[in-house]
Amino acid sequence: MKTRSLILAAVVGLLIGPWLADAGAAAEAEKKNTAETYRLLNLFGDVFERVRAGYVVEPTDEELIEAAITGMLTALDPHSSYLNAKNFREMQVQTRGKFGGLGIQVSMDETGLVRVISPIDDTPAHRAGIEPGDLVTHLDGDPVLGLTLSEAVDKMRGPVGTDIRLTIRRADRDPFDVTITRAIIKVDPVRSRLEDNVAYLRITSFNEQTDKGLKKAMEKLEDEIGDDGLQGLVLDLRNNPGGLLDQAVAVADAFMEKGEIVSTRPREVEETQRFNARPGDLSGGLPMVVLINGGSASASEIVAGALQDHGRAVILGTKSFGKGSVQTIIPLPGHGAMRLTTARYYTPSGRSIQAVGIDPDIEVEPARIETISQPQRRRESDLRGALDNGPSEDAEPGEGEGEDTGAAAEPPQDYQLQRALDLLRGLSVFSHRTDAAGR
Repeated sequence: MKTRSLILAAVVGLLIGPWLADAGAAAEAEKKNTAETYRLLNLFGDVFERVRAGYVVEPTDEELIEAAITGMLTALDPHSSYLNAKNFREMQVQTRGKFGGLGIQVSMDETGLVRVISPIDDTPAHRAGIEPGDLVTHLDGDPVLGLTLSEAVDKMRGPVGTDIRLTIRRADRDPFDVTITRAIIKVDPVRSRLEDNVAYLRITSFNEQTDKGLKKAMEKLEDEIGDDGLQGLVLDLRNNPGGLLDQAVAVADAFMEKGEIVSTRPREVEETQRFNARPGDLSGGLPMVVLINGGSASASEIVAGALQDHGRAVILGTKSFGKGSVQTIIPLPGHGAMRLTTARYYTPSGRSIQAVGIDPDIEVEPARIETISQPQRRRESDLRGALDNGPSEDAEPGEGEGEDTGAAAEPPQDYQLQRALDLLRGLSVFSHRTDAAGR
C-alpha cells in the first residue's frame, strides 16, 4: 500500500498541481474535477496493485508504469508516444541526419498494423521496393498486431548488417515477404541536378542540414548553368515524410518574398504561432513546380501549402499524406521524453492539413512512358517537285540542312517529373514570346 500511495501522490501532483494554482471563478469546477480525478486515480492504483500481485510473470514497477504511460499517450493519436531514454537518444541522432535502421518513416494504422509513410531515398527499405502506404503485418514472422509503434520500431532496428523479414500487405497484390539488411542510414536531405535549363531540387527529409543543403545546391546549379540562366525550378517533395518545423519554414521562406508560411494552433487560441517569410527569393522569382504524392507528409505539406496559397508555385502530382499535427518533445529527466501532439498546422489561407492533405493544382498519377512506333507517313517534303522552305531572314547559309535519322531518344522514366519540366519549359517559351511582342 505504501508503494501505491507514493505512486498516487506523484501522479496526483502532476495532474492536480496546475489546477490548484488557478484560483478564482473556476474553483467549483476544479473541485469537481479534483474529486473525479482522485476517483479515477484510485482505479488506476487498484489495477496496478492487482497486476503486481497476480500477473503470471512478476513485472517490475518500471515496466508497469512505462506501459501505462505508453498506453495513455498512444491512445490519444498515432503520433503521441513515450520515448524511453534509449529511444530518446536515437531520435536526437536521427534529426541530425545519421542513424541506424531500415530507412522508413512509419505510423500506426487504425487496424493496429504499421503503415509506411515513406521510404527514405537510397536506403535499404527504398532499394527493397517498400512503398508509401504499405502495411507491415509481421516482423520476422511475428505479428505486429498487439505491439505499440515504439515496440515495432525497436524490432525493426538492430545491429548493422543483420537481416529482418517484413511481411507486407499492399493493395494491388497478395501479402509478400521482403528481407532487408539493416544499415547506417545517412540522410543527405538535398539532391540536385540540371534538367537542361531547369533546376531540379529533391528534398528527401527536413533535418538540421536541409536549409544549408538547399542554398548550397542552388549556388552549385547557378554556377553550372552559367550565362545561359535557369528557365525554372522543380522542387521534388515526393515521399518526403517531413521532419523539423523550423526547416520547413526555412525552405518555404527561401522561395517567398513575404507573407505567412504556416500557423500552429494549440487548444488555447491565444497561443497560436504564425511564421512569416522574410524578403529575398533564393531563385530570383523563377517559375516553380512542386512535386508531391501520398508519401509527402508534415513538413513537406507545410512547404507545398504555403507556396500554393501564395501562388508562388504550381503543385503537381497526387494528394499528400495529410499529417497536419504538431508534436512537442517534452524531456522527462531521467526517463527519456514524451512526444505529445500539441497543435495543428494551418496553411496561410487557413486550411488545416490534418487528415486532408494538400490537393495538387494539376493531378498527375505516376505512369510508365513507352515509345509507340508510328507508321511511316509521306510528308510534303517527300513529294516530287515540292517547294523548299525558302530563305529565312535569320538563317545562315546551309542552316536547316541535315538528315533525320529517325532515332528516338530514350524516354524519361519519371512521368510526373517530365510533366513538370514540360510545364516550366512551356511557361518559359510563353514568357519569351510575350516579352518579344512587347518590344
